[in-house]
Amino acid sequence: MNLFKKNIFGQKIFIKKIIIRIFGTIVYGRFNWTHKTEIQGAEIFNQIQDRNVLIVSNHQTYFADVSFFLHVIHAALTGHPNDIRYPGFLKCKKHNIYYVAAEETMKSGFLPKILALSGAVTVNRSWRANGENVRRVVDKSEVKNIDKALNDGWVITFPQGTTKPYTPGRVGTAILIKKHQPIVIPVVIDGFRRAFDKKGLKNKKKRSTLRMTVKAPLDIDYSNTVEDILAQLMTSIEQSSEFDTMTSLKKENALK
Repeated sequence: MNLFKKNIFGQKIFIKKIIIRIFGTIVYGRFNWTHKTEIQGAEIFNQIQDRNVLIVSNHQTYFADVSFFLHVIHAALTGHPNDIRYPGFLKCKKHNIYYVAAEETMKSGFLPKILALSGAVTVNRSWRANGENVRRVVDKSEVKNIDKALNDGWVITFPQGTTKPYTPGRVGTAILIKKHQPIVIPVVIDGFRRAFDKKGLKNKKKRSTLRMTVKAPLDIDYSNTVEDILAQLMTSIEQSSEFDTMTSLKKENALK
């Protein structure tokens, strides 16, 4: 029976859908009434394959970013791209959507633990833990879990691994791309850092504009080095050093 059907991680799919519907309903008003939205390019989600799709984005809060992604994707899949006023998450037509998240974040409280059941593939960051810089060996079982998720469906990932802007991307994402040769969809978000606190659970500035631009799939030469692929990736999500320079110049001009 579909009621007892499980995904590749042994989680019951109907429970995952219930969690998405409940939390989607909770944050629906926040995205549509407390704040404003500007979404472009989400029709792409209706034009790509069902599996082996990697969605890459910059990162601004722990939880609001992913919640917004799910709203946008489900609205698009139900025929309402670029308009999350239509609650597509209630239909939840696609259950094989996953997102990469830091294990320490998803285990930081009761609410994050429940949210993790909505599709989190958790990893222990090899470079940071509890706010401190660390160096530890990458857990190969975690890498295999991301491989499994990508083989099964769509994976949302934030290659910088932090909410700090213009931080260099982690090479692991480029290795994943070179290995699986997925369809790579770059996404640029903005406004979440102004609208919410760092966790993305509390409103900071109401009536902020939450922006998302979904770009066309990248044309990647998979024979390139992982460094070249990573550079292409970071430019596509507007987090490379050239965008950092452009942003600094805009701030300087605004102060003149």
